[in-house]
Amino acid sequence: MSSEIQKTRVINELREFIKKLLQDPRILEQSLTVARKHLGQYGDDEAMARVANEISDTTSVHIPEDPAEHSEADKLYLELLKEVIAEEQALY
Repeated sequence: MSSEIQKTRVINELREFIKKLLQDPRILEQSLTVARKHLGQYGDDEAMARVANEISDTTSVHIPEDPAEHSEADKLYLELLKEVIAEEQALY
């Protein structure tokens, strides 16, 4: 039963996040710009913390400063940003 509750919570978080992206598509480009700026310059944990903080400071998306407080949606978004940047860099 708790896994169903967890799945429902994650789906609801993702729905709210996707809604924010649809309401303000600039969030995606701003997030990618921030990720490009920090990834590869610092250790992975520090880079992701800097990305999360700057996204929170410059967009309507709030990602807690402490990684222990990241929701599943926060973790997924940051991981996807990291993957996209890694794929971009692999093309060059």
